[in-house]
Amino acid sequence: MNFDVAIIGSGLAGLSVALNLADTRRVVILAKRSVSDGASDWAQGGIAAVLDSGDSTDNHFDDTLVAGAGLCDAAATRFIVENGRAAIEWLIEQGVPFTKDVSAELGFHLTREGGHSHRRVIHAADATGHAVVSTLNERVRNHPNITVLEDHHAIDLITSEHLGLPGHRCHGLYALDISTGRTITIEAPHTVLATGGAGKVYLYTTNPDTATGDGIAMAWRAGCRVSNMEFIQFHPTCLFHPYAKSFLISEAVRGEGGILRLPDGTRFMPAHDERAELAPRDIVARAIDFEIKKRGIDCVYLDISHQPEAFLQEHFPTILARCREFGIDITKEPIPVVPAAHYTCGGVVTDLAGRTDRAGLYAVGETSCTGLHGANRLASNSLLECLVIGRAAAQAMETEGYVTSAHEPLPAWDESRVSDPDEEVVVAHNWDELRRLMWNYVGIVRTDKRLARAQHRIALLRDEIHEYYANFKVSRDLLELRNLVDVASMIVESACSRRESRGLHFSRDWPETLPKALPTVLTPPVVRRRES
Repeated sequence: MNFDVAIIGSGLAGLSVALNLADTRRVVILAKRSVSDGASDWAQGGIAAVLDSGDSTDNHFDDTLVAGAGLCDAAATRFIVENGRAAIEWLIEQGVPFTKDVSAELGFHLTREGGHSHRRVIHAADATGHAVVSTLNERVRNHPNITVLEDHHAIDLITSEHLGLPGHRCHGLYALDISTGRTITIEAPHTVLATGGAGKVYLYTTNPDTATGDGIAMAWRAGCRVSNMEFIQFHPTCLFHPYAKSFLISEAVRGEGGILRLPDGTRFMPAHDERAELAPRDIVARAIDFEIKKRGIDCVYLDISHQPEAFLQEHFPTILARCREFGIDITKEPIPVVPAAHYTCGGVVTDLAGRTDRAGLYAVGETSCTGLHGANRLASNSLLECLVIGRAAAQAMETEGYVTSAHEPLPAWDESRVSDPDEEVVVAHNWDELRRLMWNYVGIVRTDKRLARAQHRIALLRDEIHEYYANFKVSRDLLELRNLVDVASMIVESACSRRESRGLHFSRDWPETLPKALPTVLTPPVVRRRES
């Protein structure tokens, strides 16, 4: 299959690239499940951008740098916040139904979330991601130049080395068609990794099942640098209920006056930070983790019951309805919550147009590391990054133009030396063990001993998984497990190399913050061999 641009991932990052290119390029979008089955569709809070004259890009810039604990790239941060308004206006033009407020300058309601000095988060009630993704999906499906391949799982990128060609370029990818079990070859002069984060590497996460670090792992295996993988943001407030899988309680609940309490009703956040419930997520998550472990309790409680029911129905209808499904009436009682892995701040190293270390290969959204998020992501900056860098990547591809193939047709996937798996229980067992050890040893609070244990066990798991991959036909579970173990290894290696506590990385052995903030940049073995 031949396209001008192949986009792996169908969240906001991938959709924005596709729609900005489709008038002049033939684009294919690969979704490993349905198009809407990703983290973007689950986003509740909104998108941060300066949309009011009482606010400024300098304020947004400063708030982002403070949350990022000194590690944000200033140029990337400035570029993204300054292009925020244009990104929102583009979404409005596409027809996204943001919550209106006739008294506001732009005519839309703005909320405030933790770490923000102003109300600047535009939203569609408490289901912003769904409103944005469903609107853009409709445009994607109706565009004649965009092909959507659902249930197609990317396996690996095809590089110059695979073809015996000079240079350091990506020429396309192999993908597994889940419905048929066949592996297809897709050739494209431009390939975009927009696969989201890696929350499923942890036992408890707010992420959908698709968040298995696929793009980060594929880029790593293709020779691209990866940065800041130790900074995993744990959302402070995931609904604590045995049947409420991965349902988070939006940051906006605290932004609109929600109070965190112990089981006896005592408020505890002021004792941890002067900003109380509006402190950045890493501080709130560590405070909750501290209280849970200190008191031996299962969860804490987020209380928004003092707000009128009509207010809650208008601003948090999804949360209100979902909690009621589990017998929790948030108009009268607090919500039981615990922290859960939420956002991967690090990723594939890119420039401000999403370019990676390999020509023809781009990374956008949570898969990438532009430097915007530093050591901790400011709430609602993630969807903004998808939009701004997505558009910049599209413009870069337009500028580069169409690169004609200078090689023979790409080789077909070779599975002549593998067989059908004989014991798939191995995959299930390794998947469970990996996620548990990451939660126990590489969680919100870390120690050198825990990291060393994780590193040792991950190395063994990695050998087992790669041996299994080499001998048996690929499946979705095996591909995701292979990617997760690679990403887990990067997270631990990055955490081991950081001899300080900063942002989302808190070490009991290294509690101080060093005077100079430096990124953690990992170089893959394939590059090390080539350079030597």
